[in-house]
Amino acid sequence: MCGICGEIYWDGQSASNSILKPMLASLEKRGPDDGGVWLNDQVGLGHRRLSIIDLSAAGHQPMLDKELSLVFNGCIYNYEALKTELIELGQTFQSHSDTEVILKAYRQWGMDCVRHFEGMFAFAIWDDDQQQLLMARDRFGIKPLYYSPVKGGVRFASNTQALIQSGGIDLDIDPVGLHHQFTLHAVIPAPYTLLKGIKKLEPGHWLVVNPDGQMYKKQFWRLENNPAHQQQYTTEEEWLDALHERLKSAVYKRLTAADVPVGVLLSGGLDSSLIVALLAEAGVKEIKTFSIGFEDVPEEKGSEFEYSDLVVERYKTDHKKYLIANKEVLPRLQEAIDAMSEPMFGQDAVAFYLLSEQVAKDVKVVMSGQGADEVFGGYFWYPQMAEAVKHLTPEQPLVDAFAPFYFDRSHQEWLDMIQPKYHIEDVTSDFINDKLMEPGANSFLDQVLRLDSTTLVVDDPVKRVDNMTMAWSLEARVPFLDHALVELAMSAPESLKLKDFKYVLKKIARGIVPDEVIDRPKGYFPMPALKYVRGGFYEMMKVTLTSEVAQNRGIFEPAYIQKLLDDPEGEDSFTAIQGSKLWHATLLELWLQKHVDPFK
Repeated sequence: MCGICGEIYWDGQSASNSILKPMLASLEKRGPDDGGVWLNDQVGLGHRRLSIIDLSAAGHQPMLDKELSLVFNGCIYNYEALKTELIELGQTFQSHSDTEVILKAYRQWGMDCVRHFEGMFAFAIWDDDQQQLLMARDRFGIKPLYYSPVKGGVRFASNTQALIQSGGIDLDIDPVGLHHQFTLHAVIPAPYTLLKGIKKLEPGHWLVVNPDGQMYKKQFWRLENNPAHQQQYTTEEEWLDALHERLKSAVYKRLTAADVPVGVLLSGGLDSSLIVALLAEAGVKEIKTFSIGFEDVPEEKGSEFEYSDLVVERYKTDHKKYLIANKEVLPRLQEAIDAMSEPMFGQDAVAFYLLSEQVAKDVKVVMSGQGADEVFGGYFWYPQMAEAVKHLTPEQPLVDAFAPFYFDRSHQEWLDMIQPKYHIEDVTSDFINDKLMEPGANSFLDQVLRLDSTTLVVDDPVKRVDNMTMAWSLEARVPFLDHALVELAMSAPESLKLKDFKYVLKKIARGIVPDEVIDRPKGYFPMPALKYVRGGFYEMMKVTLTSEVAQNRGIFEPAYIQKLLDDPEGEDSFTAIQGSKLWHATLLELWLQKHVDPFK
């Protein structure tokens, strides 16, 4: 796991260390172990390294190989098998890093090299022979890659902070991003962000930049139903066995592709508990596990230690748990916001931030359960959507069966909330409907699960975990988003996805995960200090939203905000999926004050 950045110009400018240096400073926490810059006329590449594979100097980046120069963030889990294959094809190696495997794979297969990679990655290669800068992002966007058109060229980086620091970026609010932000609970699908001058590369895509200014994208992967799987597996037992083996392989690959210890973020839920069980099933001993909890409040428990303790006891893991007093949460809130490359509404981002701080003292790599709900049908709204689509008329768009169960607010409420200068059409409904209509899914439920696992998960839980762990130089790996596993799950019969929430995972877990964990009601990361809009939390939001800087910014209609402040826990103060409208507005304002205002 690392941080990458770079620039290319086509108007005669030369790449400059004066631009790359502040970008690298913003990326240092992503890679505190080493850093490097490579400059060649109009092209410059920068890198910050977190040493995970090949800890020697041979893994230094930018990595050069004759006419090729590379910066890379992520991990190629099948790099050893690829290295063997490439050696047989005549390639030679100077290191045992996965970084060099990318270079040699590109030399051997060109742009098609990405189809050979199993893992998470964002990288850029300058090909001096072709005079092209080529950028790629993994299939599920686990690793971030942002880019900005600037005068005479383009810059790219692993986070928005680095691009903003480089200067010359258009920092005006993009109304399309603003619409997505408040409709899809802070998910802004690529290529958009909240800012006009910053885009992000879509998952599963190449982006090619030529020195004459031409840019084009190419999609190298899409998730589709595979009829071959349905011919291979015909009974429920065969499907469960195949998915079990594929998941176990995904977990084990993410353990072995490292030259440092790997831990597990153990929340007490089914997903992370199953990761521990599968590691044990694969013969791993003394698994390092970590849990976090918060102080109870009268309305709610603040931890799920009772469940994570059962897993720890069963597998005798090397476990550490951290209990955080609620009074400690609010003072640390701004730190977590500082680490966000984009504004995120999920309050468990703060929990991941505080947990990562502690975990990073013991390990450099952890596994986490993100993606399991989206791939295996773990949310209550999936059966509701599957039922709702049956009642659509032929004239109704598919989004009408999706929006009532997922959108935070209607387009009309968005118009009521946002000042007229930002008003646009209902771009979110149009986008979601287009995504649902893409070919390659056998049912509406599969269309929804594909949308969730390839688009919505990218810019909510996956981005949240990446940002919060990398704020402490900690690499997070997500085995439930192994592309081979997801492809298999996509092709499974709909009956397996609707029998029960996460029916497949529950069946796999039965006998290896404590029954109490499997049969518990679905929980969400408890954050009492930020869940109840009262006391110091309320006062902070009131001060933020009524401040002169917020008023002058002019995003929100003052009457809308005042109504929320007058009744902060009333029925109209929560979104359709029970998010705090005050928190959403406050988080955006705090993020802009930190990341945008100082640079405008």
